[in-house]
Amino acid sequence: MAKWHSADWDGLHSGAACPICKDGKPRGILLDLSAVSYLTSTADAPMRGYCCLVFKRHVVELDELSEDEGRLLMRDIGRVTAALRRVTDCVKLNYEIHGNTIPHLHVHLFPRYRGDPFEDGPINPRSITTSPYQGSEYAEFCAELCSLVAQVQPD
Repeated sequence: MAKWHSADWDGLHSGAACPICKDGKPRGILLDLSAVSYLTSTADAPMRGYCCLVFKRHVVELDELSEDEGRLLMRDIGRVTAALRRVTDCVKLNYEIHGNTIPHLHVHLFPRYRGDPFEDGPINPRSITTSPYQGSEYAEFCAELCSLVAQVQPD
């Protein structure tokens, strides 16, 4: 039986079995951005500079947000992406909202680079098996990103 037709999916979708909600917060938090979102990342990312904004309240779809929540989420995305583009010097950012596995609203941010493994195509995170970071690079990325995000003050 497909996952979306299971009791497991119903629990994930409602929030009752959502791993983010069960833990109270997502893993890998770099910053508590606002009343609505956390900035997260991981050293095991498929791309250097990958990060994710995770909505604090359990919602699945964008249309479940109030107007104020939507505005705050977009402000958080703007703050992070302005900093992320400076830190990574990427040629493009990919913004992805899926929720097919964990139906809790989150926005993946993938910096794209000339010559990256997915140039001219979509990113397949499962095809990357090693961290894009060496030594202290991940810690340095996180520190620089957090510093720059803090400098981009919300309205």
